[in-house]
Formats: sequence, structure tokens, C-alpha cells
Amino acid sequence: MATKPRLPRGRQFFANPGPTNIPDSVLHAVAHVTVDFNDPAFMPVYEACVAGLKRVLKTEQEIFMYTGSGHAAWEASLVNLFSPGDKVAIIETGYFSLSWAQMAKDLSLEVETIAADWRRGLDFAALRAALAADTTHSIKAICAVHNETATGMELPLKQVRAVMDEVGHPALLLSDTISSLGSLEFRMDDWGIDVAVGGSQKGLMLPTGMSFTGVSAKALAAHKTSRLPKSYLSWTNMLTRKHKSFVGTVPTSLFYGLQESLRLLEEEGLDEVCARHSRLAEAVRRCVRHWSGNAGPQLFCTNPDRYSDSVTAVMMPEGHDAEAVRRTALQSFNVSLGGGLGPLGGKVFRIGHLGDLNEPMILGTLSVVEMALKLNGVPHAPGGVAAAMEYLAEAARS
Repeated sequence: MATKPRLPRGRQFFANPGPTNIPDSVLHAVAHVTVDFNDPAFMPVYEACVAGLKRVLKTEQEIFMYTGSGHAAWEASLVNLFSPGDKVAIIETGYFSLSWAQMAKDLSLEVETIAADWRRGLDFAALRAALAADTTHSIKAICAVHNETATGMELPLKQVRAVMDEVGHPALLLSDTISSLGSLEFRMDDWGIDVAVGGSQKGLMLPTGMSFTGVSAKALAAHKTSRLPKSYLSWTNMLTRKHKSFVGTVPTSLFYGLQESLRLLEEEGLDEVCARHSRLAEAVRRCVRHWSGNAGPQLFCTNPDRYSDSVTAVMMPEGHDAEAVRRTALQSFNVSLGGGLGPLGGKVFRIGHLGDLNEPMILGTLSVVEMALKLNGVPHAPGGVAAAMEYLAEAARS
């Protein structure tokens, strides 16, 4: 059912899973006057941001930074470690895992995909079998998306590392943390992650445009023999720079914003940040589970052990268009939802609940989605928002 678009009033409820809402204080910090990135007065800001990122990553390892989205850091992780024809194994989690695999193929790497059901996630027996079968250790790295934004599913990296250690496989472990860092628990050093890929525009609550990689000593040793072409993204070139990153101009404005976003995260406390994301995510899931009555929309992820606490993918009933629901939410109520990606286009919409977000914002978003379902004639059990409210009220009492 078509709805009449309205002129937007008030602030948009941005419930997309990335980029995310930017706090006012971060916006003000980014609006900093231009400074010389080689000025001694800027270096304390830069160094404080690098130290803060290490605390969020929970690492003592090296960090390299780039002007570019998370895809730039993906590419940096590949070109700095490998040579043409090297084999990497990528754990299938959804659209973004396959995109990383395609990038590896474009860069002349051989890719082995460890297949998994997009709704249930990796069967660790498949990972164990793939590694055990690789008796010559031709697999140079395992690439794992910690939180698959397209499917609303988390991959337990600690278990990935445990399987690698159990089999005794020497491959590097690379992790995409783009939609998990600053939202879900992540422990680079404790979990044996060799390269962690991150971006500015999600849990760090910054504009898009800066990305980074945390790099272990083992990965730096592998870098010394890599032969894939690289220049701007080269870690060797970066290590010769004053900033040990950015072959070229440093995006100073984003560093003032990053300094403020790190302050906000640490003022709240990283454990409480994760608890807040978990609380809001469970409220969304309870709402969707209620809607699923009367043959309504369902949680796309069917494995409770793998639910993402930063994004929920909602699968539409057969014959109903997710894009129609998204259009109604945006045009009539000024709420932006995420769409389905790749083969999930039109079948799924996504509710992002990461970054600068609280209970009223989540409840407002869910109220609009429930109205959009009704306006588009999508079968559902009304009252999902009340189920979310009941859970959040109980959480506030405890």
C-alpha cells in the first residue's frame, strides 16, 4: 500500500546499521579548524587516539591507519600479507564475507570458502575439517567477519582460534570488526587475532572515511615477504612516516572527532557499552519474535548463540516486499532502516542498534516499523513494541 510522503520534521531516526548516528559532541569536535598534521601541537592528539584505539581493540600490537572506508582496510590486510597465488580461507557468514572473498580473488589470491548456512552460521566441524585436510599448510590465513552486518549474525572468534590451535594450523587469523568494534566484546590479543580490520563509521560513531588495522608481530613478519603490489597501503612505507600511518595527508579533523568518541566510550565504560548494545538488541529481538505471530516477519538468524547485538535482520513473509516497508518508514515517518543485501534484497530489512543509541530511540524505531507493517498489509501480531517495552522496563528495574 502506497503512503503519501511527508516533509520531514524533527531529527531523523537513523536505524541503519552503518554509518551510524554521530553524537553532537563528536560533530562539534570534527568541525575543527585546519591544522598542519606535522605540527607538534597535533601529535599529542594523534598519539592519544592511537592509544585509545589500542584500548578498544584490547591490543598492544601495531596499528596502521588509512583515509578510506573499511574496504580500504580490507585491501590493506590482503596486499600487505600475501603474494600472488597464495591461498586464503574465508568463513562464509553472508554478503560481506563473500565481498571480502571477491576482493581477494581480484587481487590474484586463491580463495577457499568454508561454506555455512546464512541463517544458522558456521558449523565448526567444517572449519576443523578444512584445516585438518590442509596437511601442507597451503592456507595462509583464515578471514572471518566477526559480525555479519547483512545477516545479523556474530561469529565467535575465540572458537575460531581454538579450532586453529587444536588442529595446529599456522595460518594467520584476520578479522573484520567493522560492525562489532565499540559495540560488542572484542579482544584482539587474548583471542589470537593477527589482523583486526576496523572503520570509523559504526561503533566509533564518526563520519565515514577513516579505517585501520591492528597488526600482530606474526603478521608483520609475514608482511616482509609479501609481493602483492602496494604503495599507499604499504605498512613498510607507513613505518617510515612520522605518524607510522597515512602515506599522504592525515585527516586531522577526524582525529579530533575520534578523540571525543573515545572519551565518550571510556566515560560510559566499554563493558557497559557492550551491555547497552546487548540490552537494546534483545528488546528488538523480542519485538520481532512477537510480530512473527500470525505468519508475520521473523528473525533472519535462527541460531540464538549467534545473534548479533549490533544489527537485527528481519525476514519478510513470502510475497511481501521489505523495500515497501522501508519506503513507508522513511517517507512517512522519517525513520531510516537498512535494506537487504545481495540475494536478500527485498526479502529482508535490517534494524541497526549500534553506536549512539538508547531505549527511546529503539522504541521509536520499532513503533514506526510496526506502523509500516500495518500500512503495507504485512501480516503480523500487533503488540511487538509493548513486548520490547516490557523487557526494557524489567531491565531498568534489575
